[in-house]
Amino acid sequence: MLTVESALDQILARVSPLGAEHVELMASLGRVLAVPVVSHREIPPWPNSSMDGYAVRALDTSVGDGARGLHVVGLVAAGAVPERPVGPGEAVRIFTGAPLPAGADAVVPQEDVAVDGDRIRVRSRVEPGAYVRPAGEDVRPGDRMLEPGAVIGPAEIGLLATLGCSRVRVYRRPRVAILSTGTELADLGTEPGPGQIPNTNSYSLMAQVLEAGGEAFNLGVAADSLPVIEERLRWAAADILVSSAGVSVGEFDFVKEAFTKAGAELHLWQVSMRPGKPITFGSLEARPVFGLPGNPVSAMVTFELFVRPALLKMAGRRVLTRPRVHARALSDMPNPGSRRGYLRVKLRADGTGWATELTGNQGSGVLSSMVHADGLAVVAPDSVVKPGDLVEVIVIR
Repeated sequence: MLTVESALDQILARVSPLGAEHVELMASLGRVLAVPVVSHREIPPWPNSSMDGYAVRALDTSVGDGARGLHVVGLVAAGAVPERPVGPGEAVRIFTGAPLPAGADAVVPQEDVAVDGDRIRVRSRVEPGAYVRPAGEDVRPGDRMLEPGAVIGPAEIGLLATLGCSRVRVYRRPRVAILSTGTELADLGTEPGPGQIPNTNSYSLMAQVLEAGGEAFNLGVAADSLPVIEERLRWAAADILVSSAGVSVGEFDFVKEAFTKAGAELHLWQVSMRPGKPITFGSLEARPVFGLPGNPVSAMVTFELFVRPALLKMAGRRVLTRPRVHARALSDMPNPGSRRGYLRVKLRADGTGWATELTGNQGSGVLSSMVHADGLAVVAPDSVVKPGDLVEVIVIR
């Protein structure tokens, strides 16, 4: 069996970023930039005031008994243009964001002056540049402001708007088709009959696709029949196909054979991990295909470790993995058996860092263990993490 790291390396080596497309600015939120963004503007385009006050020549200000009165010769508000320059012994009333008049090199905040009609007296000396935002303080023409692979968030949206970018070139979102297999599955909207269980995986996996920034499409439930599964696989007009169940070695596990009959080349099968040992990865007409285990927790954990990084790479992301922390165990974390464990844990901050404990029953069919999980504790085979020991945790929430 492969290690998790080796399996992930093989998967990522076989996927590439998808093509790019132009979208409207607000539609780019959460998307990944496909080209560099280079400024053609100077921001701010002229020196402006960072305070409400008075634009002055700094050399005209002084302190104490010799403080000079200055003659107020105008007013400039944000959005207006100064009507005249500031000369010796003069000041112009100015408001935050307004352009600095020619001749002025500083702003005196309004609370630092005494007003007497059309004259002011400065209470404290100001230095050249005081309370002035210089032209180009934020952005200059030719500056590379954003690089390909950047995830566009609210701050990036604001910057793109500042630069006049009404449309943005981003990588396509991966389209992911989800197929659940199993004669025992009753789909959403129907009551399970005798011997049936609810179809969980289609919906948890589609939610994981959406959370990772992809587009999810439900191929429904296919019965445990080789022709049925093979036919359903051929429906998948998507960038990635993800199926769940039917990838082990039982008499009704047909997914691997169905992949092959549909024309897929399989690259790996079985990874040394718990939960989720049986996992298939291959290529079908140059598209990645994943066969995940059928137990709900196993499906979600293997999606998290293998499918999610592949999706992020196809979407153009540079960072493909979740953050990891070391946390102090609050109770025993046993991992019996010869495979590395990915145990569902809660995380909380305490006075010394992070503390962690199991979410409860770690069975691969116990979906509540994922509901309450903030992370996956990585535990070596045949070992027990004892209270007080540090354990590595993959932060998933």
